[in-house]
Amino acid sequence: MRYNRLIDIFLGLTTYSLQNHLRTHVKGMGQIEIDEIYVGLNRNGAHYVIPVQAKGGSDKLSPVQTAQDIECCKAKFPDLICRPVSAQFMQDEVIALFELTVETGQVLIVEERHYRLVPSSEIDSETKHRYADRS
Repeated sequence: MRYNRLIDIFLGLTTYSLQNHLRTHVKGMGQIEIDEIYVGLNRNGAHYVIPVQAKGGSDKLSPVQTAQDIECCKAKFPDLICRPVSAQFMQDEVIALFELTVETGQVLIVEERHYRLVPSSEIDSETKHRYADRS
């Protein structure tokens, strides 16, 4: 995800991976771990913090972890806008990305997109032109 800049593509931001496997303490929650944390910037200069949880195989994404990630970001990065992302590595080399939010105590999906990374040699010229026409 980092090498291919999937977080940037998914959120439409320019991001930087600040740290992976961040273990920290959140007041009132105890110790938590964030799989990866990014900071980002949009074209208008707004600053973001993006906690990412990633799961593969039979591991499942956790709304509890998302809520903990958000609380951690509020405490440690109070001036940044938090945009939590979850990634699920699926069969057929598909990566599902979810932007999440918490409303009335529930974790909700803001957006979901699926990606498959392939070598550029596997994308024909016609498909590349179709992609260019969508922008």
